[in-house]
Formats: sequence, structure tokens, C-alpha cells
Amino acid sequence: MASATQMPAPVCLIENSPRKGLVVQQEALQVLSEIPQPVVVVGITGLYRTGKSYLMNRLAGQRKGFSMGSGVQAHTKGIWMWCVPHPCRPGHTLVLLDSEGLGDVKKGDTKNDTWIFVLTVLLSSTLIYNSKGSIDQRAVEELYYVMKLTERVKVKAGLEEREDGLEEAGQLVPFLPTFVWAVRDFTLQLEKDGEEISEDEYLEDALELEAGDSPETQRCNQPRECIRQSFPHRKCFIFDQPASRSDLVRLEELQDDEMSHEFQQQVEKFCRHIWEKSPPKTIPGGRILTGNLLGKLAETYVEAIESGAVPCLESAVQALAEMENTAAVKEAVTLYRDLMEQRAKLPTETVEEFLELHSQCEQEALELFRKRAFEEGMSQFQAELKRQVEEVKEKFCTGNEEASRAKCKDALRKLFQDIERRLGDRVYTVAGGFQQFQADLLALVKNYREMPGKGVKAAAVLEEFLQSIKTLATVILTVDQILKDKEEEQKREQQEQSERAERKRKWLKMILIALSVLFGVVSVIIAL
Repeated sequence: MASATQMPAPVCLIENSPRKGLVVQQEALQVLSEIPQPVVVVGITGLYRTGKSYLMNRLAGQRKGFSMGSGVQAHTKGIWMWCVPHPCRPGHTLVLLDSEGLGDVKKGDTKNDTWIFVLTVLLSSTLIYNSKGSIDQRAVEELYYVMKLTERVKVKAGLEEREDGLEEAGQLVPFLPTFVWAVRDFTLQLEKDGEEISEDEYLEDALELEAGDSPETQRCNQPRECIRQSFPHRKCFIFDQPASRSDLVRLEELQDDEMSHEFQQQVEKFCRHIWEKSPPKTIPGGRILTGNLLGKLAETYVEAIESGAVPCLESAVQALAEMENTAAVKEAVTLYRDLMEQRAKLPTETVEEFLELHSQCEQEALELFRKRAFEEGMSQFQAELKRQVEEVKEKFCTGNEEASRAKCKDALRKLFQDIERRLGDRVYTVAGGFQQFQADLLALVKNYREMPGKGVKAAAVLEEFLQSIKTLATVILTVDQILKDKEEEQKREQQEQSERAERKRKWLKMILIALSVLFGVVSVIIAL
């Protein structure tokens, strides 16, 4: 993952092209996409040639970086970005946005000036307005003029406009950054009624509403009220001229001893405040943006501008929420899949064990989703997450069953080998063989049931196995019955033979007895 420290120089975030219009640059988006940290976005705007880029370079901790010109034309084009590690907030990235100066009369086409300013305001968490001289009514009106550019932005979709075509300025406030007014080349004394005042008091005094309701008073108060309402959190810094006029053309090259000591102290004070007080970039609802989300937000705004539609802030936030929630669903489903692959030792012994594992992994995926997802539409995307998780679970469930089937079939195949061997040895093709077969089969079932780790399909596979050998058992039973019948028949035949022999013996014996008696009588007669 790229680090902000690997960004040695600024890149263009939004190009202001005469031919193409406003274009978000892919190089800048790639940099932002690799920043998963919260971002503090400090943007600077103001009239051209007022030294904006110098302050931004100093905020980056450098003297060079953002381009500084010495002529009378604006030097920065579009919005340039520099991401650096935040000097005061560990785990945050400081994103500096240097915008194209306003009011360059030498520029041919100024139609995108409005949007450059608006985009700088909307993308920043702190906005620096850079001006020269003092904060007088003219300076207030110049800021008011550029602030009115934000009225081209719609806050809510479908919101009815006022008769003058403008929405209430207060509705825009949640989208606006904290405000810092940087007054360059300040030559006045900070005092009021003979008493010294602070820079902030100087700003508040310049924005104080005048009493009365005359048209002139109302005209004077209108820009002041707009600025006060738009930027409830505001701060002011003044800067002396940094060096002699002849040295200003090489300001970024000047050494400390060549610059005004007061100016150096003022710049240090300014940078310290920006670093310590500028908040992370958020959107309404308090969601803190990462670099990746900031890039998506810039794309959403520019796409709306270039389509010719009036940018709607609520719609932009909703679009950002939809993109981020979609990504959160994808990330959570990936986490669920990875956790199941890591933890599932398939096959599980029981369905309950599998469902318990699924429940644990699903809960962790939901927690990840809730941490990343926007509140807007969360329930809808959470339902989608559960649907996708259920699909993945079903695949794991199928895999669990298949793993169980494979293991059970392998176990039965090995246990059945002894029976197969006895079949080959014709152990069961004798009278009484079926009884031996049943005994061996019961022993196989007993051994199978005692084997651990067979999984959720153990009973089903055993039943399928017993069904598959029913024909074999029937054949063995039939053969056994035939052999038993033949054996019985042989026994009957032997019994009949024995009985016939016995009858014959008895008959012969009777004949012999009869002959013996007959011969005895004959002998007596002869003797007589």
C-alpha cells in the first residue's frame, strides 16, 4: 500500500481544461485510493497572485512543491493536491488542495472558475481564504461574491427554491468547512478605539453588522451576514510582507535570514494552528472520509458538473454512500468466505457445528460491514450482505456434505474390502454363508459407526451403502437357501437309503430265521 510519504510533489487532482472542461485526474485518484486513513483536507482559494501556493508549501513542511509564479497571471490551473503524513495527528493524512486563483483578467475562458472555487469549498475540511491588504468592506464583498457561487449548488434533491432561485444559506452549512482568513501584506495596526485587538477580533469587527435598516445598511450587512452564517467557525491570521519587493519573485528560494522575522513567526503560528485545529473531512452525519472516499466524492461532484446538472450535495452523499456500502458488502462477504475457509475443517461432525461456525463468521462480517458502511441505506445493503453470505454459506454447506460423503464412502470402501475378499474366497457360498455374511456386515457397520470425523452425511451414506448391497445380500441368501435345501435333500436321501438297508437287513434276517427253522424240521424228519 502506498504511503503519503511516497508522494514527493503535488499532482493535479482536477484539471481545468479549455477543451475538456473539468477532469478528475486518474493519477491523483490512484494516490487517494491507497490512503485508507482519515484525511484532513486543507484547501486554499482567493484572488490570483496573492501567494496561496507559498502557504501550502509551508503546510507541507516544504519550501517548494506547489507551483509559484512571479508574473501577473494565475500560475496554478485547476486544483492541485499534495498528500503528506499529518504532522500532529498520527494515523491521519494531510491533503493540501491548491486551487486556481480567481479573477485573472488575462484568462480567456473563466466559466469554470466558479466550479473550481465550489469544488475547493466542498472538498475541504478547512478552507483558507487568501487576500491582500486588509479586511475592509471591499474585501468582505469580494469574499461574499465568491461565496455566492456556492448558491449554484443544490443541497437537497427536489427541494423547492425560493422566489429568487436561491436556497436558504443555512442548509449549506453542514457541508461547509471551517474557515481561515489569511490576510497577506498587512500594514495596519491591530487596534480598535486605541486598544490592541487580536487577529480574530479584527475579523469579527470587520464582520460586525451595522445597526439600522436603511437600504445602504442592508447592502452593507448582507455580505457580512452571509459570511457569518456560512462559516460559524472562523479564524484570522495576518502576515507582514515577507521580504523586499525585489526579493518576492524568489520567495521560495529565500533563506530565513533573508525574510522578515515577523513574517516567519506569523507563518509558524499559522501552520501550527492548521495542523492542530483542522478537523478530519466529514460529511453530514459525522462520517469521516478516507482518501479513497475523498477521491470518490470529487468524482461524483465533477461528474454532476460536467453533465450539466446542478450539483446536489445530498445526492452526492447518497451516491458516495451507495458506492461505499456496495464496497463494504463486497469486503464483508470476502471476509466471511476467508474466515470460513480458514476455520472450517470439513467435514464438520454435525450440522449444528457447521451452523455455529457460520454464525461466528457471519457476525464478524456484519461487524466489518457496520464499521465501514454509511448510515444512509444501511439496512438495504445489510440485507444484501446477508443474502450474499447465505449464498456463500450454501456453497460451503454443499462442500461440507460432499466432503462428508467422500470420507464416508472411502471408509466404507476400506471396511468392505474384507467382505469382498471373503466373497472371492467363496466363504459365503456355502450352507450357512448368509449368516456369516450378516455377522460380518454387522461388524462392518459397528466399526463404521465408531469411526470419528465422518461428517454430516454419515448416516445417509451408510443407508445408501446398505441399500446398494441388498442385491448382493439377496444373492447370498438365495445361494445359502439352495445349498441348505440340497443338503436337506441329501440328508433325506441318506436317511431313506439307511431305512431301506435296514428293512432289507431285517428281511434277510427273517428269511434266514425262516430257513433255519425249515432246515431244522427237515433234519428231524430225515433222522426219523
